[in-house]
Formats: sequence, C-alpha cells, structure tokens
Amino acid sequence: MTSKGTRIAPSLPGGAGQRLVESLDESECLRRLGAGRVGRLAYTGREGPVVLPVVYKLHEGSVVFHTLQGTFTEEDLRTGIAHADYQVAFEIDQIDPDARGGWAVLVVGSAHHVDTEAERASIIDAGADPWPWPEAEATHLMRVKPLRISGRRSYLRVMPPES
Repeated sequence: MTSKGTRIAPSLPGGAGQRLVESLDESECLRRLGAGRVGRLAYTGREGPVVLPVVYKLHEGSVVFHTLQGTFTEEDLRTGIAHADYQVAFEIDQIDPDARGGWAVLVVGSAHHVDTEAERASIIDAGADPWPWPEAEATHLMRVKPLRISGRRSYLRVMPPES
C-alpha cells in the first residue's frame, strides 16, 4: 500500500501492467453519487437478505428514492418504533471489463421514511424528487442518511515494455 491509500496488486501475467486500487475520499464519493441515477439498496428483510435496484437522487447529502406504498420494501423498512430506523447499505458502481477497471461507492446508514408533507415538499421543491421506474406509481419516499461513505477505484497501470 502506498502513502495515498493506493494498493498495488501483483503484476499481471506477461508483465503487461499492475492493478491499482485507490480509496476515494468522501467528496469524490458524493460527486459520483450525485452524478448517478440507479443504485442498489441492501438490507435484511423479513425473509433474509434483500438487494434491490432503485432510482435515486442525492439530496442534502442523503440518498432519496421512491418505494411503492404497501410493498415489501416499504413494509420491511418500518421498525414499528418511533424514531427508530433500519440500517441499510446503498451501492453504486461503474465497471469497464475491457479496461479491467471500475469504481464503487458504498453508503451505510439509516433508512428514514419521508412521512411528513413538509419533508416531502422540501425534497420535491428542491428538484430532488427521484423518478420512479417507468410505469410505476411511486407514492412513498425514503431517505438514507449516511453514517459512513466509502469508495474504491481499480484500474490497470500499463507498464512500458522492458528493453
């Protein structure tokens, strides 16, 4: 590992290059989250682990997305205890198999139901109302308030041929 948080993996077969893995700082993670549109929500539901794609927006440092009222996602993420939220993970990534690289950002935090009209209006008025999947009638907003944001970038550093 280098001083900047870069890990250098062993050289690739044939000595063509080195695989580098860098940590992304929080500001870079937020930039990538803000530029994205579809991510994956992961949590432990009634029947075990669940991972679902969601259309999202970044709003005031939180990930905001729609669920359908009365669906298992909306129901699973209700604790039944006032002011108690479920802990979830939210992930986005971009992978380029041809370049043998990519990046991923992981948000771990609490899933908060946007239950008040005032909070819902502030999200929608700010233009952060995430669009639901096509043909879906999304009626319920959720917000993931990050406790931890981390990211990694992996790429191949091509080594010049030895003479």
